[in-house]
Amino acid sequence: MAHFNRTERLELSILLKKGYSLRDVGAALARSPSSVSRELKRNSVNGDYNPIKAHHKAYVRRKYSKYQGMKVRDHPELERYLKHRLPLGWSPERTAGRWKRENKDAVQMSPQAIYRWLYSPYGQYYCMYLKYKRHRRRKRRRIKQKREIIKNRVFIDQRPLVINQRLRYGDFEADTMGRPKRASPQTLVVLRERKSRYLLARKVRRLKYSMDGFKELLYGIPVRSVTFDNGVENVRHRELGVSTYSCHPYSSWEKGQVENVIEAIREYIPKGSDLAHYSNSLISAIVNRINDTPMKCLDYQTPREVFYGRFLKRSLSTGVAFDM
Repeated sequence: MAHFNRTERLELSILLKKGYSLRDVGAALARSPSSVSRELKRNSVNGDYNPIKAHHKAYVRRKYSKYQGMKVRDHPELERYLKHRLPLGWSPERTAGRWKRENKDAVQMSPQAIYRWLYSPYGQYYCMYLKYKRHRRRKRRRIKQKREIIKNRVFIDQRPLVINQRLRYGDFEADTMGRPKRASPQTLVVLRERKSRYLLARKVRRLKYSMDGFKELLYGIPVRSVTFDNGVENVRHRELGVSTYSCHPYSSWEKGQVENVIEAIREYIPKGSDLAHYSNSLISAIVNRINDTPMKCLDYQTPREVFYGRFLKRSLSTGVAFDM
């Protein structure tokens, strides 16, 4: 979240004096109403918002934030606990939660406080035990507005309730896995049926052939809808001949089913792997293992059992039209 600058604080003060609501102020400054409200709460003095005093107050807070964030360093018992637990592979969230459970009456630490300590000179050594082994906070990049590439999109908030609540079979989520490189342009197209959690996946020669891969995977299956992200490879989405929906830009979590199954595939095909080293038979074996694993959300049935037993009446290998 970007901080308010001096000019924005001056404009904020003027708009408030003119009687503008927080929502109108936010619209004028291209900020959310919650950001405006937060600025007023943090930087008002005695209930009055003065732009000069507010700017100075924010400056002082940021100047000393590094010191204020070193709560762990100021309490040796917290630091000793971290040095003992982090090497065990515990995340900062688990470490903070466990400390609170074991020491309810002692001084507490949040996961954010642990990260501040880790990213300081005092905790750098222990960053090697983090999952992603980062030694500094990752900077947030501002999202650039892009022109519309995918025409005739229907966004996910217009998707019917029957799909959102998984009340029927035949609704799929789609994605591609692997970032193609010039030397190895192959990618994996992945589909997952929302209700049964059944996985379909195969390699394609290049990212631009993704839609061809989706069509081949879905051939002969009574598909009701497919939900995509906003990747340029989905520009031909209407070729599927079914209802298609798009996640909002930079919101791939809205198709969480396929995102989760890609994480499962990553256990066998790590990120950055060259798909040319994975044969079609090996990829089929990985897909079969995932489809044959019982799931709690399916009452410990496998996705294959639900997909074939409740959705399709006959095996795909028969080549006969399927009944619902």
